This record gives sequence, C-alpha cells and structure tokens, in this order.
Amino acid sequence: QVQLVESGGGLVQAGGSLRLSCAASGFTLSNYAMDWFRQAPGKERDFVARINWSGMMTYYAGSVKGRFTISRDNARNTVYLQMNNLNPEDSAVYYCAARTSYNSGVYPYWGQGTQVTVSS
Repeated sequence: QVQLVESGGGLVQAGGSLRLSCAASGFTLSNYAMDWFRQAPGKERDFVARINWSGMMTYYAGSVKGRFTISRDNARNTVYLQMNNLNPEDSAVYYCAARTSYNSGVYPYWGQGTQVTVSS
C-alpha cells in the first residue's frame, strides 16, 4: 500500500523552528522528486519546496527561501522540511507529494498533511 505520512507539525511561537518529516512506504522514494505544499484556511494549496531524487537540486518558493530547507534520506524513505524563523503567515496544513520528475511531472502520491500553527 502506497503511503506518504507527514509528521512533526505543531504549535510554535514566532521566530521558532520545526522540522517536518514525510515517511514513504509502498514505493521507491528515490524514483521521485518530492515537493512540500501548504494550505491555509480559505486559501489555495501553495508550493513550498522541491527536491530532486538525489537531493542535489532544490527549489523554494520566494516566501520561504532562506528560512526553510528541504532534504531527503532515501535510505530511510523520508523527506524533511526544516523550517526556521517561522512567522504567523507560515501557519497552514503542510503536505508532501511525490513528483514524477523534477522539472515537469505529475503528483501520483500525496500525504494527509500535518498542521503547523505559529503564534505571534
């Protein structure tokens, strides 16, 4: 059974940090680029970060560049999102997704999301 399971969300004060994890099972993680998205209440789901299959290439949304870091450990079938200097605008449900290609592709697998709440 294919699964992506996010964890690590929670409540943090502004300026704090969280590390999200996305654990994959049922498929070979190293065959996919991986993305993180987020969705705040009443808003569309927005792209946050991408990493290629090897971890050598990354790409970030402008709003998180310099504060967030995406990484992966294919041996552990896990992708991470280190989030530093959080602000209330970062509050959202965060989702990981497998992408068939780094430069273009589709998303065959999505996680269920983990809530991040940043208090001011």
